[in-house]
Amino acid sequence: MRRAGHIELALGPRQPGVPLQRWLYESLRAAILGGSLAPGARLPSTRDLAARANVSRGTVLGVFAQLEAEGYLTGAVGRGSFVTRELPERLTDGAPLRGVTPVPEPRMAPSIAPSIAPSIALSTRGRLLARSPFALDGRGAPARAFRASQPDLDAFPFELWTRIAARRARRTRRDLLGDGEALGYRPLREAIAAYVGVSRGIACTAAHVAILGSVQQAIDLAARLTLDPGDSAWVEDPGYAGARRVLEAAGARVRGVPVDAHGFDVDWAREHAPGARFAYVTAGRQAPLGPALSLERRLALLDWARGAGAVIVEDDYDSEYRFADPPLAALKSLDTAGHVIYCGTFSKLLFPALRIAYAIVPDALVDPFAAAWSLTARHVPLDPQSVLHAFIAEGHFGRHVRRMRVLYGERAAALEAAAQRHLAGLLHVPRLSAGLDAPAFFAPGTDDVEMARRAARAGLETRPLSFYAVERAAPPGLVLGFASIDRAAIEAGVAALARALEDPTAG
Repeated sequence: MRRAGHIELALGPRQPGVPLQRWLYESLRAAILGGSLAPGARLPSTRDLAARANVSRGTVLGVFAQLEAEGYLTGAVGRGSFVTRELPERLTDGAPLRGVTPVPEPRMAPSIAPSIAPSIALSTRGRLLARSPFALDGRGAPARAFRASQPDLDAFPFELWTRIAARRARRTRRDLLGDGEALGYRPLREAIAAYVGVSRGIACTAAHVAILGSVQQAIDLAARLTLDPGDSAWVEDPGYAGARRVLEAAGARVRGVPVDAHGFDVDWAREHAPGARFAYVTAGRQAPLGPALSLERRLALLDWARGAGAVIVEDDYDSEYRFADPPLAALKSLDTAGHVIYCGTFSKLLFPALRIAYAIVPDALVDPFAAAWSLTARHVPLDPQSVLHAFIAEGHFGRHVRRMRVLYGERAAALEAAAQRHLAGLLHVPRLSAGLDAPAFFAPGTDDVEMARRAARAGLETRPLSFYAVERAAPPGLVLGFASIDRAAIEAGVAALARALEDPTAG
């Protein structure tokens, strides 16, 4: 390790009128308190520091003497001056110095708030926002069994996408260089309105379409526009943690509504959690259990919203990939009174880094939604929107979705077959009809968190169903993603999972 005397010590600029001794004292004191000079660090010699700072040696000696008298430095004859190893706690209000901070917690959620100095207090909303259920460092490594919620990136036509992007870049128009409409690039909004009209039965125009960076942003904006702190909001239980955390951060009193084979139990919600003003549902394929919301309950939910003057956010996160049953019309297609905000995302359909999603907003909320989005984010960058529009308008999007629907159907069948061979009696994978991942169920009483740990030790990515619980215990199980890996990897992964579940020491 190099000696401190051989290391350049950065000193802040001296402000006009500040005496040299005062400037040097404050610079060294700030370096000690900030951790640049860690406890026990050796300072440069007084001669060396005087030469570097262009001050007299007497000035440096005076500063060192003052810092030593105040407890910042300690001197040893013939050895030099050192930062005190144990500074008085009052100097830092009990906060550790940066130079001696312990190894940080992994940058993973859920519920791991970032370390913050005691002198900076997070607000109540800030503490809730710091409880993210998502990996803060992303998922850049290649997919492995059984990563959920990710499409097959190797199957995406990136060369085609790159050619479109290059062509658009060569022909960039002036209207793509200035500020855009808050709700997004109008040609893309027109294409989305036409798409959901055909594929989801939703009657809308481009004026109803808002382009955002994620469905999370749509939920957050809808909550802040329609809920006051303390208002009640319904979510599915078990259900998507991202929606629940966003609603909590908006000040809502979140109530978990049970889910059964017919989806979200509206009658239970009306009886046991009355007074709600907001509901979040995954009507097409419930996350994480899988059932679609029945027609009877769709109509009951819309009836409740009309009577309560409430908002329903419909998150249709992967319904494009229905490979065993006929396509389902959206809950929004039945909404004649304008209470449903329908959300979809291209990040799961194409590739996660795209970060383009959309919301179909009712008439009464279009202007407030546009104004709030303009205030908080202005608009999504126009260039990727224009590339996505060309990808859709030229027919590539439709072809890609059809091709992926067949591919994911084959992989779902491979997962079902492999589970029957290797997991019988250990883990039940039900019939799969849609999506990118599957719920798999243990016998009642199984600790699915421990089982997920065993899978992780075997090099597998799973998530326990208990992670999705809100107010009541979820059925024990795992979420297994099958879309991002090929059939050989599925077969090998299921065999490895079986070994891990049977043998606690496996892996």
